Amino acid sequence: MSQTTDDAGKGLSCALCPAFGRCGGCSRLDVPYEDQLSAKEQQVAALFEGIAPADALLPILGMNDPFHYRNKVISPYAPAKGAKRKGKDAKLARADILTGMYETGTHRLIPTDTCAIENETAKKVTLAIRDIMARWNMEPYNEDTGAGFVRHAVVRVGHKSGEVLVTVVTNGEEFPASKAFCRELARRVPEVTTIVQNVNTRQTNVILGDKERVLFGPGFILDTLCGLTFRISSQSFYQVNATQTEVLYDEAIRLANLTGVETVIDAYCGTGTIGLVAASRGAARVIGVDSVEAAIRDAANNARHNGVENAEFVAQDATAFMKELAASEERPQPLVLLMDPPRAGSTPEFLAGAAALAPERIVYISCNPATQARDVRQLVKSGYEVRAIRPVDMFPHTDHVESIVMLEREDRRGGARGGAHQASSAANETAQWAVSPSEDCLSD
Repeated sequence: MSQTTDDAGKGLSCALCPAFGRCGGCSRLDVPYEDQLSAKEQQVAALFEGIAPADALLPILGMNDPFHYRNKVISPYAPAKGAKRKGKDAKLARADILTGMYETGTHRLIPTDTCAIENETAKKVTLAIRDIMARWNMEPYNEDTGAGFVRHAVVRVGHKSGEVLVTVVTNGEEFPASKAFCRELARRVPEVTTIVQNVNTRQTNVILGDKERVLFGPGFILDTLCGLTFRISSQSFYQVNATQTEVLYDEAIRLANLTGVETVIDAYCGTGTIGLVAASRGAARVIGVDSVEAAIRDAANNARHNGVENAEFVAQDATAFMKELAASEERPQPLVLLMDPPRAGSTPEFLAGAAALAPERIVYISCNPATQARDVRQLVKSGYEVRAIRPVDMFPHTDHVESIVMLEREDRRGGARGGAHQASSAANETAQWAVSPSEDCLSD
Protein backbone atom coordinates (compact mmCIF):
# COMPACT_ATOMS: atom_id res chain seq x y z
CA MET A 1 0.00 0.00 0.00
CA SER A 2 3.01 2.26 0.11
CA GLN A 3 2.80 5.15 -2.35
CA THR A 4 5.43 7.54 -3.57
CA THR A 5 5.32 11.33 -3.56
CA ASP A 6 4.99 11.30 -7.35
CA ASP A 7 1.88 9.14 -7.11
CA ALA A 8 0.45 11.50 -4.50
CA GLY A 9 0.63 14.30 -7.04
CA LYS A 10 -1.75 12.40 -9.35
CA GLY A 11 -4.69 12.79 -6.96
CA LEU A 12 -4.73 9.08 -6.05
CA SER A 13 -4.00 9.44 -2.33
CA CYS A 14 -7.63 9.34 -1.15
CA ALA A 15 -8.05 5.94 -2.77
CA LEU A 16 -5.79 4.68 0.01
CA CYS A 17 -8.27 5.65 2.70
CA PRO A 18 -11.99 4.90 2.50
CA ALA A 19 -12.43 6.66 5.85
CA PHE A 20 -10.94 9.95 4.63
CA GLY A 21 -13.11 12.91 5.58
CA ARG A 22 -14.53 11.15 8.64
CA CYS A 23 -11.46 9.80 10.44
CA GLY A 24 -9.50 12.32 12.49
CA GLY A 25 -6.11 10.91 11.55
CA CYS A 26 -5.27 13.24 8.66
CA SER A 27 -6.93 16.15 6.93
CA ARG A 28 -4.84 16.83 3.79
CA LEU A 29 -4.66 13.43 2.17
CA ASP A 30 -6.54 14.73 -0.88
CA VAL A 31 -3.94 17.46 -1.53
CA PRO A 32 -0.84 16.67 -3.68
CA TYR A 33 2.17 16.46 -1.38
CA GLU A 34 4.14 19.23 -3.10
CA ASP A 35 1.15 21.53 -2.56
CA GLN A 36 1.00 20.57 1.10
CA LEU A 37 4.66 21.52 1.50
CA SER A 38 4.18 24.84 -0.26
CA ALA A 39 1.19 25.70 1.93
CA LYS A 40 3.10 24.89 5.11
CA GLU A 41 6.08 26.91 3.95
CA GLN A 42 3.85 29.90 3.26
CA GLN A 43 2.19 29.48 6.65
CA VAL A 44 5.56 29.75 8.40
CA ALA A 45 6.61 32.68 6.20
CA ALA A 46 3.45 34.60 7.10
CA LEU A 47 4.01 34.06 10.83
CA PHE A 48 7.53 35.50 10.71
CA GLU A 49 6.80 38.43 8.43
CA GLY A 50 8.13 41.55 10.12
CA ILE A 51 10.14 39.51 12.61
CA ALA A 52 12.80 38.03 10.34
CA PRO A 53 14.42 39.13 7.07
CA ALA A 54 12.83 37.53 4.00
CA ASP A 55 16.05 35.71 3.05
CA ALA A 56 16.14 33.91 6.42
CA LEU A 57 13.43 31.49 5.29
CA LEU A 58 14.88 28.23 3.95
CA PRO A 59 12.93 25.64 1.89
CA ILE A 60 10.79 23.21 3.85
CA LEU A 61 12.18 19.72 4.42
CA GLY A 62 9.63 17.09 3.41
CA MET A 63 9.65 13.31 3.03
CA ASN A 64 10.59 11.13 0.08
CA ASP A 65 7.71 8.79 0.90
CA PRO A 66 5.17 10.58 3.10
CA PHE A 67 3.16 7.47 3.94
CA HIS A 68 3.16 4.96 6.82
CA TYR A 69 5.47 7.19 8.84
CA ARG A 70 3.79 6.90 12.24
CA ASN A 71 5.96 4.47 14.21
CA LYS A 72 3.62 4.70 17.20
CA VAL A 73 0.03 3.60 16.70
CA ILE A 74 -2.73 3.81 19.32
CA SER A 75 -5.86 1.80 18.55
CA PRO A 76 -8.93 1.74 20.79
CA TYR A 77 -11.27 -1.25 20.87
CA ALA A 78 -15.01 -0.87 21.27
CA PRO A 79 -18.16 -2.95 20.78
CA ALA A 80 -19.84 -2.48 17.42
CA LYS A 81 -23.15 -0.69 17.48
CA GLY A 82 -25.96 -3.19 17.95
CA ALA A 83 -23.60 -6.02 18.90
CA LYS A 84 -25.38 -8.05 21.56
CA ARG A 85 -24.23 -11.26 23.19
CA LYS A 86 -26.91 -13.89 23.55
CA GLY A 87 -26.03 -15.59 26.79
CA LYS A 88 -22.80 -15.72 28.77
CA ASP A 89 -21.23 -18.37 26.57
CA ALA A 90 -22.15 -16.78 23.24
CA LYS A 91 -19.22 -16.28 20.92
CA LEU A 92 -17.95 -12.91 19.76
CA ALA A 93 -17.68 -12.34 16.04
CA ARG A 94 -14.96 -10.20 14.50
CA ALA A 95 -17.69 -7.79 13.34
CA ASP A 96 -18.66 -7.26 17.00
CA ILE A 97 -15.33 -5.51 17.70
CA LEU A 98 -14.36 -2.14 16.28
CA THR A 99 -10.82 -0.79 16.10
CA GLY A 100 -9.51 2.19 14.17
CA MET A 101 -9.65 5.96 14.63
CA TYR A 102 -12.18 8.29 16.16
CA GLU A 103 -14.32 10.38 13.86
CA THR A 104 -13.27 14.03 13.92
CA GLY A 105 -14.63 15.83 16.97
CA THR A 106 -16.45 12.76 18.33
CA HIS A 107 -15.95 9.55 20.27
CA ARG A 108 -17.46 7.57 17.43
CA LEU A 109 -15.01 4.89 16.34
CA ILE A 110 -14.41 4.54 12.59
CA PRO A 111 -13.22 0.99 11.87
CA THR A 112 -10.23 0.92 9.52
CA ASP A 113 -8.33 -2.07 8.17
CA THR A 114 -5.77 0.11 6.40
CA CYS A 115 -4.23 3.51 7.09
CA ALA A 116 -2.12 5.72 4.83
CA ILE A 117 0.01 7.17 7.63
CA GLU A 118 0.32 4.39 10.23
CA ASN A 119 3.20 1.93 10.18
CA GLU A 120 1.98 -1.16 8.35
CA THR A 121 3.41 -3.65 10.85
CA ALA A 122 1.76 -1.74 13.72
CA LYS A 123 -1.56 -1.82 11.87
CA LYS A 124 -1.16 -5.54 11.34
CA VAL A 125 -0.71 -5.95 15.12
CA THR A 126 -3.86 -4.02 16.02
CA LEU A 127 -5.95 -6.09 13.59
CA ALA A 128 -4.43 -9.35 14.84
CA ILE A 129 -5.40 -8.40 18.40
CA ARG A 130 -8.97 -7.76 17.24
CA ASP A 131 -9.11 -11.21 15.63
CA ILE A 132 -7.66 -12.92 18.71
CA MET A 133 -10.18 -11.09 20.89
CA ALA A 134 -13.04 -12.44 18.79
CA ARG A 135 -11.63 -15.95 18.75
CA TRP A 136 -11.09 -16.04 22.53
CA ASN A 137 -14.12 -14.04 23.62
CA MET A 138 -12.14 -11.10 24.97
CA GLU A 139 -14.69 -8.32 25.35
CA PRO A 140 -13.80 -4.84 24.04
CA TYR A 141 -14.16 -1.99 26.52
CA ASN A 142 -17.44 -0.07 26.53
CA GLU A 143 -16.72 3.48 27.66
CA ASP A 144 -20.41 4.14 28.38
CA THR A 145 -20.91 1.22 30.77
CA GLY A 146 -17.32 0.66 31.95
CA ALA A 147 -17.62 -3.05 31.06
CA GLY A 148 -15.29 -5.06 28.85
CA PHE A 149 -11.64 -6.04 29.09
CA VAL A 150 -9.44 -4.72 26.23
CA ARG A 151 -9.33 -0.93 25.99
CA HIS A 152 -6.41 -0.07 23.70
CA ALA A 153 -3.34 -1.41 21.96
CA VAL A 154 -0.33 0.90 21.80
CA VAL A 155 2.21 -0.34 19.26
CA ARG A 156 5.72 1.06 18.82
CA VAL A 157 7.95 -0.01 15.96
CA GLY A 158 11.69 0.64 15.97
CA HIS A 159 12.61 2.94 13.08
CA LYS A 160 15.94 1.23 12.42
CA SER A 161 15.77 -1.91 14.58
CA GLY A 162 12.33 -3.07 13.43
CA GLU A 163 11.64 -4.31 16.98
CA VAL A 164 7.98 -4.10 18.02
CA LEU A 165 6.61 -3.27 21.47
CA VAL A 166 2.92 -3.99 22.06
CA THR A 167 1.18 -2.55 25.10
CA VAL A 168 -2.27 -4.04 25.72
CA VAL A 169 -4.32 -1.74 27.94
CA THR A 170 -6.85 -3.73 29.97
CA ASN A 171 -9.77 -2.89 32.23
CA GLY A 172 -8.54 -5.16 35.02
CA GLU A 173 -5.40 -6.89 36.29
CA GLU A 174 -6.38 -10.50 35.68
CA PHE A 175 -5.43 -11.52 32.14
CA PRO A 176 -6.69 -15.07 31.53
CA ALA A 177 -4.47 -17.16 29.26
CA SER A 178 -2.03 -14.29 28.81
CA LYS A 179 0.80 -16.62 27.78
CA ALA A 180 -1.34 -18.19 25.10
CA PHE A 181 -2.40 -14.71 23.93
CA CYS A 182 1.25 -13.69 23.56
CA ARG A 183 2.16 -16.87 21.70
CA GLU A 184 -0.73 -16.36 19.28
CA LEU A 185 0.05 -12.69 18.66
CA ALA A 186 3.75 -13.44 18.07
CA ARG A 187 2.75 -16.26 15.71
CA ARG A 188 0.51 -13.96 13.69
CA VAL A 189 2.97 -11.06 13.69
CA PRO A 190 6.50 -12.49 14.09
CA GLU A 191 8.01 -8.97 14.23
CA VAL A 192 6.61 -8.57 17.78
CA THR A 193 9.51 -8.74 20.25
CA THR A 194 7.83 -7.77 23.53
CA ILE A 195 4.31 -7.46 25.00
CA VAL A 196 3.33 -5.47 28.09
CA GLN A 197 0.01 -5.36 29.93
CA ASN A 198 -1.02 -1.92 31.20
CA VAL A 199 -3.93 -1.78 33.64
CA ASN A 200 -6.34 1.14 33.49
CA THR A 201 -9.60 0.67 35.41
CA ARG A 202 -10.54 4.35 35.53
CA GLN A 203 -13.41 5.73 33.47
CA THR A 204 -11.28 8.30 31.72
CA ASN A 205 -9.99 9.32 28.31
CA VAL A 206 -6.40 8.88 29.54
CA ILE A 207 -5.05 5.86 27.71
CA LEU A 208 -2.44 4.39 30.06
CA GLY A 209 -2.81 3.47 33.71
CA ASP A 210 -0.13 3.29 36.38
CA LYS A 211 0.23 -0.49 36.76
CA GLU A 212 2.14 -2.61 34.27
CA ARG A 213 3.60 -6.07 33.91
CA VAL A 214 5.70 -7.63 31.18
CA LEU A 215 3.97 -10.58 29.53
CA PHE A 216 6.52 -11.43 26.85
CA GLY A 217 10.07 -10.38 26.01
CA PRO A 218 12.17 -7.75 27.82
CA GLY A 219 9.45 -5.09 28.18
CA PHE A 220 11.20 -2.56 25.96
CA ILE A 221 12.68 -2.17 22.50
CA LEU A 222 15.91 -0.55 21.32
CA ASP A 223 16.11 1.82 18.38
CA THR A 224 18.75 3.97 16.71
CA LEU A 225 18.27 7.68 16.09
CA CYS A 226 21.01 9.91 14.65
CA GLY A 227 23.58 7.21 15.35
CA LEU A 228 22.62 6.82 19.03
CA THR A 229 20.70 3.97 20.64
CA PHE A 230 17.62 4.60 22.76
CA ARG A 231 15.66 2.27 25.02
CA ILE A 232 11.90 2.69 24.50
CA SER A 233 9.34 1.44 27.00
CA SER A 234 5.56 1.81 27.03
CA GLN A 235 5.77 5.10 28.96
CA SER A 236 8.79 6.58 27.15
CA PHE A 237 8.51 9.69 25.03
CA TYR A 238 9.81 8.98 21.54
CA GLN A 239 9.12 10.86 18.35
CA VAL A 240 6.26 9.45 16.25
CA ASN A 241 8.01 10.05 12.92
CA ALA A 242 11.58 8.93 13.48
CA THR A 243 12.57 9.43 9.83
CA GLN A 244 11.80 13.15 10.00
CA THR A 245 13.12 13.44 13.54
CA GLU A 246 16.56 12.63 12.15
CA VAL A 247 16.06 15.32 9.49
CA LEU A 248 14.92 17.79 12.17
CA TYR A 249 17.82 17.08 14.54
CA ASP A 250 20.44 17.03 11.77
CA GLU A 251 19.29 20.46 10.63
CA ALA A 252 19.13 21.86 14.18
CA ILE A 253 22.70 20.71 14.88
CA ARG A 254 23.88 22.12 11.55
CA LEU A 255 22.35 25.52 12.38
CA ALA A 256 23.93 25.40 15.85
CA ASN A 257 27.31 25.44 14.06
CA LEU A 258 29.16 23.58 16.82
CA THR A 259 32.94 23.67 16.53
CA GLY A 260 34.07 21.60 19.52
CA VAL A 261 34.38 24.41 22.07
CA GLU A 262 30.77 25.37 22.82
CA THR A 263 28.72 24.54 25.90
CA VAL A 264 25.16 23.70 24.85
CA ILE A 265 22.16 24.15 27.13
CA ASP A 266 19.36 21.82 26.05
CA ALA A 267 16.27 23.42 27.59
CA TYR A 268 13.04 21.37 27.85
CA CYS A 269 15.32 18.41 27.10
CA GLY A 270 12.88 15.57 27.83
CA THR A 271 14.76 12.27 27.51
CA GLY A 272 17.79 14.10 26.13
CA THR A 273 17.67 13.00 22.50
CA ILE A 274 18.80 16.18 20.75
CA GLY A 275 21.20 17.09 23.57
CA LEU A 276 22.93 13.74 23.21
CA VAL A 277 23.13 14.23 19.45
CA ALA A 278 24.77 17.63 20.09
CA ALA A 279 27.16 16.04 22.59
CA SER A 280 28.28 13.53 19.96
CA ARG A 281 28.49 16.10 17.14
CA GLY A 282 30.69 18.94 18.23
CA ALA A 283 29.58 20.26 21.63
CA ALA A 284 32.28 20.42 24.27
CA ARG A 285 29.67 20.05 26.98
CA VAL A 286 25.88 19.66 27.13
CA ILE A 287 23.64 20.57 30.05
CA GLY A 288 20.08 19.29 29.68
CA VAL A 289 17.33 20.66 31.90
CA ASP A 290 13.72 19.57 32.30
CA SER A 291 11.19 19.70 35.12
CA VAL A 292 10.07 16.06 34.68
CA GLU A 293 12.29 13.90 36.89
CA ALA A 294 11.41 10.64 35.10
CA ALA A 295 12.51 12.18 31.78
CA ILE A 296 15.80 13.31 33.33
CA ARG A 297 16.43 9.79 34.63
CA ASP A 298 15.81 8.43 31.13
CA ALA A 299 18.15 11.07 29.66
CA ALA A 300 20.94 10.11 32.08
CA ASN A 301 20.41 6.42 31.29
CA ASN A 302 20.50 7.15 27.55
CA ALA A 303 23.80 9.00 28.00
CA ARG A 304 25.32 6.08 29.92
CA HIS A 305 24.01 3.54 27.43
CA ASN A 306 25.64 5.44 24.56
CA GLY A 307 28.89 6.16 26.40
CA VAL A 308 28.32 9.92 26.17
CA GLU A 309 30.43 11.48 28.92
CA ASN A 310 30.16 15.18 28.03
CA ALA A 311 26.45 15.51 28.84
CA GLU A 312 24.74 16.08 32.18
CA PHE A 313 21.06 16.43 33.00
CA VAL A 314 19.34 18.53 35.63
CA ALA A 315 15.80 18.07 37.00
CA GLN A 316 14.70 21.69 37.39
CA ASP A 317 12.24 24.16 35.93
CA ALA A 318 13.92 25.50 32.78
CA THR A 319 13.00 29.12 33.56
CA ALA A 320 14.44 28.94 37.08
CA PHE A 321 17.59 27.28 35.74
CA MET A 322 18.16 30.01 33.15
CA LYS A 323 17.60 32.82 35.64
CA GLU A 324 19.96 31.25 38.18
CA LEU A 325 22.68 30.69 35.61
CA ALA A 326 22.32 34.23 34.27
CA ALA A 327 22.65 35.65 37.79
CA SER A 328 25.73 33.58 38.60
CA GLU A 329 29.31 34.21 37.56
CA GLU A 330 29.55 30.78 35.94
CA ARG A 331 28.30 31.60 32.46
CA PRO A 332 30.04 29.17 30.08
CA GLN A 333 31.65 30.66 26.99
CA PRO A 334 31.00 30.24 24.13
CA LEU A 335 27.40 29.24 24.77
CA VAL A 336 24.64 27.86 22.52
CA LEU A 337 21.02 27.43 23.64
CA LEU A 338 18.89 24.64 22.19
CA MET A 339 15.23 24.92 23.15
CA ASP A 340 12.28 22.71 22.24
CA PRO A 341 9.33 23.78 24.41
CA PRO A 342 5.81 22.30 24.35
CA ARG A 343 3.10 23.54 21.96
CA ALA A 344 2.24 26.45 24.26
CA GLY A 345 5.74 27.79 23.69
CA SER A 346 8.15 29.25 26.20
CA THR A 347 7.45 31.88 28.87
CA PRO A 348 8.41 35.56 28.99
CA GLU A 349 10.45 34.79 32.11
CA PHE A 350 12.45 32.05 30.35
CA LEU A 351 13.09 34.25 27.34
CA ALA A 352 14.21 37.13 29.57
CA GLY A 353 16.56 34.73 31.35
CA ALA A 354 17.90 33.51 28.01
CA ALA A 355 18.53 37.08 26.87
CA ALA A 356 20.29 37.87 30.15
CA LEU A 357 22.46 34.79 29.77
CA ALA A 358 23.24 36.01 26.23
CA PRO A 359 24.21 32.82 24.38
CA GLU A 360 26.00 33.42 21.10
CA ARG A 361 23.35 31.42 19.26
CA ILE A 362 19.84 30.19 20.01
CA VAL A 363 18.33 27.28 18.08
CA TYR A 364 14.59 27.16 18.76
CA ILE A 365 12.68 24.04 17.67
CA SER A 366 8.90 24.18 17.78
CA CYS A 367 5.88 22.04 16.93
CA ASN A 368 3.78 25.23 16.94
CA PRO A 369 5.26 27.99 14.76
CA ALA A 370 2.60 30.46 15.97
CA THR A 371 3.85 30.43 19.57
CA GLN A 372 7.42 30.19 18.28
CA ALA A 373 6.97 33.43 16.30
CA ARG A 374 5.58 35.12 19.41
CA ASP A 375 8.62 34.05 21.45
CA VAL A 376 11.11 34.93 18.70
CA ARG A 377 9.66 38.44 18.56
CA GLN A 378 10.60 38.87 22.24
CA LEU A 379 14.12 37.57 21.59
CA VAL A 380 14.51 39.99 18.67
CA LYS A 381 13.49 42.85 20.95
CA SER A 382 16.15 41.62 23.40
CA GLY A 383 18.98 42.04 20.91
CA TYR A 384 18.88 38.90 18.73
CA GLU A 385 18.50 38.63 14.98
CA VAL A 386 16.92 35.76 13.08
CA ARG A 387 19.48 34.19 10.75
CA ALA A 388 17.56 31.15 9.52
CA ILE A 389 14.06 29.67 9.62
CA ARG A 390 13.65 26.09 8.50
CA PRO A 391 10.18 24.47 8.31
CA VAL A 392 10.15 20.68 8.64
CA ASP A 393 7.19 18.49 7.69
CA MET A 394 6.97 16.01 10.55
CA PHE A 395 3.37 14.97 9.88
CA PRO A 396 2.52 14.74 6.17
CA HIS A 397 -1.18 14.91 5.23
CA THR A 398 -2.01 16.93 8.34
CA ASP A 399 -2.07 20.67 9.03
CA HIS A 400 0.89 20.43 11.44
CA VAL A 401 4.35 21.76 10.66
CA GLU A 402 7.49 22.08 12.79
CA SER A 403 9.97 24.89 12.52
CA ILE A 404 13.58 25.57 13.51
CA VAL A 405 14.70 29.15 14.04
CA MET A 406 18.35 30.08 14.53
CA LEU A 407 19.09 33.46 16.14
CA GLU A 408 22.39 35.19 16.88
CA ARG A 409 23.22 38.20 18.99
CA GLU A 410 23.26 41.40 16.99
CA ASP A 411 26.64 42.35 18.47
CA ARG A 412 28.10 39.34 16.61
CA ARG A 413 26.84 40.63 13.24
CA GLY A 414 30.28 40.83 11.58
CA GLY A 415 31.43 37.24 12.10
CA ALA A 416 27.96 35.78 12.29
CA ARG A 417 26.80 37.04 8.93
CA GLY A 418 29.32 34.87 7.12
CA GLY A 419 28.26 31.83 9.14
CA ALA A 420 24.62 32.58 8.41
CA HIS A 421 25.30 32.84 4.68
CA GLN A 422 27.24 29.57 4.82
CA ALA A 423 24.24 27.91 6.48
CA SER A 424 21.87 29.34 3.85
CA SER A 425 24.15 28.26 1.02
CA ALA A 426 24.48 24.69 2.30
CA ALA A 427 20.77 24.52 2.97
CA ASN A 428 19.84 25.61 -0.53
CA GLU A 429 21.87 22.80 -2.07
CA THR A 430 18.87 20.56 -2.47
CA ALA A 431 19.06 17.43 -0.34
CA GLN A 432 17.10 14.40 -1.46
CA TRP A 433 14.32 15.18 1.01
CA ALA A 434 14.21 18.93 0.45
CA VAL A 435 12.02 21.02 -1.80
CA SER A 436 14.09 22.28 -4.71
CA PRO A 437 13.99 26.00 -5.56
CA SER A 438 11.72 25.27 -8.52
CA GLU A 439 9.24 23.57 -6.21
CA ASP A 440 9.32 26.40 -3.71
CA CYS A 441 6.05 28.28 -4.29
CA LEU A 442 6.71 30.87 -1.57
CA SER A 443 6.77 34.42 -2.95
CA ASP A 444 9.12 36.72 -1.05
